[in-house]
Amino acid sequence: MTYPEPLFIESVDHEARGVAHHGGKVIFVDGALPGELLTAAPYRKKERFDNAQIAAILAPSSSRVQPRCAHFGTCGGCSMQHAQLRTQVAIKQRVLEDNLRHIGRVCAEQMLRPIEGPAWEYRYRARLSVRHVHKKGGVLVGFHERRSSYVADMRECHVLPRRIAALLMPLRELVAGLSIRDRLPQIEVSLGSRVDVLVFRILEPLSASDETALKRFAEQHRIQAWLQPKGPATAYPFWPLDAPALSYELPAFGVSMPFNPTDFTQVNHQINEVLVARALRLLAPGPEERIGDFFCGLGNFTLPIARMARQVVGVEGSEPLLARARANAAMNGLSDRATFIAANLFEATTQSVAALGRLDKVLIDPPREGAIELVKALGAQGADAPSRIVYVSCNPATLARDAGFLAGEAGYALKAAGVVNMFPHTSHVESIALFERD
Repeated sequence: MTYPEPLFIESVDHEARGVAHHGGKVIFVDGALPGELLTAAPYRKKERFDNAQIAAILAPSSSRVQPRCAHFGTCGGCSMQHAQLRTQVAIKQRVLEDNLRHIGRVCAEQMLRPIEGPAWEYRYRARLSVRHVHKKGGVLVGFHERRSSYVADMRECHVLPRRIAALLMPLRELVAGLSIRDRLPQIEVSLGSRVDVLVFRILEPLSASDETALKRFAEQHRIQAWLQPKGPATAYPFWPLDAPALSYELPAFGVSMPFNPTDFTQVNHQINEVLVARALRLLAPGPEERIGDFFCGLGNFTLPIARMARQVVGVEGSEPLLARARANAAMNGLSDRATFIAANLFEATTQSVAALGRLDKVLIDPPREGAIELVKALGAQGADAPSRIVYVSCNPATLARDAGFLAGEAGYALKAAGVVNMFPHTSHVESIALFERD
C-alpha cells in the first residue's frame, strides 16, 4: 500500500536513497532523485523512519536516465545508474560536505574539483559470488542481489571490463561441470596491465577432470587461474604458470607496482593514477623533506613520494603488504629512499609516532574505520608535528570525525577537500583532504 499523498524528494542520502518527509517521519526511497514527485510504498517501518520503494514517478528529475544494465535494481553492484554521471558526482560532493559540516563541524576553505574518469568498464578488481541454485537452473556467478545474500542472475555487467563481463556465462558453465561446484563459493577478479587473473576459492581439492577443465578454460579465455584453498595468503597460481606478473603502472612517477591478486589495490586503475598525482601535488614533498605514509599498503603513494622527497617512511599493519612494498621499492630502485615499518596504526600513541622521528609532512590513507588514534598522536607531537597532512578517505563519516579533531584540538586548518569518483554508479564516496598547521 502506498502513502496516501505523493512524496517530494528533498535530497539523497549516503546510500543513494531519496529523502522525503511524511507524517513527521523521514522516508528513504530507493532509486529516487532530488526534486522528484512520486508515490511510494513502504517495505520497512521504524519508529522514526521508513524505507520505501517507488510506486510511480509523477514528476521525474531532469537528471534521471535509463540504466544501461538490464540487471540494475536487482543486482547490488550498482545503485545510481538511473542518474546522470554529473548528478552522481554532485550527490557525492554534497555527502562529503554534509559529513564535514554535521560530524566534524568544519568546512573546507576550498572544495576541489572532483576527480572523474571512465564511467564504464572501470572495475579492475571484483569479488564474484558463486552458488549452485536448482530453482534458477544451475550455477549463478555474480554480485549479490540488492538487500539480499542471494546471488544475482547476472548475464551482463557494464562496470567490469567487457572481456571479463563476457566470462560470466562461460564461468557458469565451467563451475557447473566441476565435481566441487557446491564447494566453490567465490571467484575473485584481479586485472593488471599485462595479465587477467581469476582466483577460484575452493573448499575441496579439484579432481583430475576439474583440473583439466580449468586449464582448458584458462587457455581458451586467456586468463591466469589461481586457486585459494583457505585464506587470501594461501592463493597460488594454477595455470598457466608462465603468465606475466600482475602489476599496474604509475607512469607520471616512473613506477611499476607488482601485486598479488589477493593484495589490496584500488579498483579503478585510471582514477588511481589521477588520485596519486593530486595527492602528491597537495602534499608537495620537498627534496630535503622526510615524509610519512601511513596505511601505506604495497606502496601506492610511498614510491611516488620517494621520487620527490629525501626519505619516506611507510607504515602498515599487514606484514604481507609490507613485504610487497619493500620488494616494489627495490624493483623501482627506491630502497635507499623508502623505509617500511610494521605497526598497528589503530593503536597509535604519541610515543609510537614520535619513535618514527620527525616527519615534515604526512599522507594518511586508512580503511573505512578512519585513523582517529593516529591523528591524535600526530596532533600531540607539538613543535615536531607535520606541517601538512593529506588524508585520502573511503568513508566521509570517519574523515569528518578525524577532520573535526585535526581542525580543533590539533590546530590544523582544513584547506581543501573534494570527492574522487572511484566507483561510478555506486554510492561509495572516496575523497581527499588537505590540512595545514596554523
